[in-house]
Amino acid sequence: MTDLILSPLDGIHRTLGAKFAEFGGWEMPIEYVGVLAEHSAVRERVGLFDVSHLGTFLVEGEQAAAYLNTQLSNDLNRITPGQAQYTLLLDPSGGVVDDMIVYLISDDRVMVVPNAANSAEVIRRLRVNSPENLIWTDRHTADAIIAVQGPLSAKVLSDLAIPTEMGYMSFVRIDAEINGTTMPMSICRTGYTGEHGYELVVAAGDAPAVWTALMNAGSQYGIQPAGLGARDTLRTEMGYPLHGQDLSLEISPVEARVNWAVGWKKEHFVGDEAVRAQRSDGVARTLLGIRATGRGIPRHGMIVIDESGTAIGEVTSGTFSPTLRTGIGLALLPSSTQVGDHIKVEVRNRQEEFEVVKPPFVPSHVTN
Repeated sequence: MTDLILSPLDGIHRTLGAKFAEFGGWEMPIEYVGVLAEHSAVRERVGLFDVSHLGTFLVEGEQAAAYLNTQLSNDLNRITPGQAQYTLLLDPSGGVVDDMIVYLISDDRVMVVPNAANSAEVIRRLRVNSPENLIWTDRHTADAIIAVQGPLSAKVLSDLAIPTEMGYMSFVRIDAEINGTTMPMSICRTGYTGEHGYELVVAAGDAPAVWTALMNAGSQYGIQPAGLGARDTLRTEMGYPLHGQDLSLEISPVEARVNWAVGWKKEHFVGDEAVRAQRSDGVARTLLGIRATGRGIPRHGMIVIDESGTAIGEVTSGTFSPTLRTGIGLALLPSSTQVGDHIKVEVRNRQEEFEVVKPPFVPSHVTN
């Protein structure tokens, strides 16, 4: 068995009594005091996540952004330096190799944050047709990413003199003073929880000091370390897709209803012919939200059936919503399915009824 990669914050997590699991080749904290408590802390106060498993790499050189724009689905011309963009790398077939956030530092310097398991493959595919002048620097283990999420997140950062006034999907790069030591970092108004929040990209060696400073500053605000378990329930309540479940090489952006992450007016990007055809001709299935009308809790891979008992789709993501206190999920359903329809899911040899809804399941506060 391949050894799992440890976060630079691994020692802190163990001191806090975290429970761990494998995630994209990394051993990461899943929970500390329980998913429900951690979830609620983020919705009501502020939570602190270690998401250092996320990939990080830099693309530098003349026209770096222009080249990436020929490869990735979204249109980088929609943003300016200091802004970030959610985008996809597609396969020529139209499937999703990965979804990621791109941070436009300048026309000649771009930071890309893909998912942990796909980071190396994303770099490999992007470099295939890359101009020789571009420099690719993989910082997956050299950098750490700490997410501060929740309605009180700005107060925590402000107490450390870290800037918080940037707009949603914007970022700044600063030299922060943490306990008298200068630490370069990127502060990004991004996150995966649906709450007002920030993600801090710091050097791996600085991560323990930054985490400790954030915990100390946040103590008066009820800050709570939160694991990837709560991160999953939070993102599911928002209807945010998870690659490998709601997006994959077998699930296109058209099927997953993330057309807004595609620059349809661009001349070319990898996979454009396939997804343009899907958009024009239509697709047989589409990703929709489902909410339990009873006690059923959907889980990934569960079968969706119609009134006659015929399988018509499957659950891609599902969980118990701590906010709504009921089962919610995302499911691939026939494109004829309408919001308000009722379907059934086979939950542990029972047929549980669900209503088809349009995510998010709870209000988003990312722009608050």
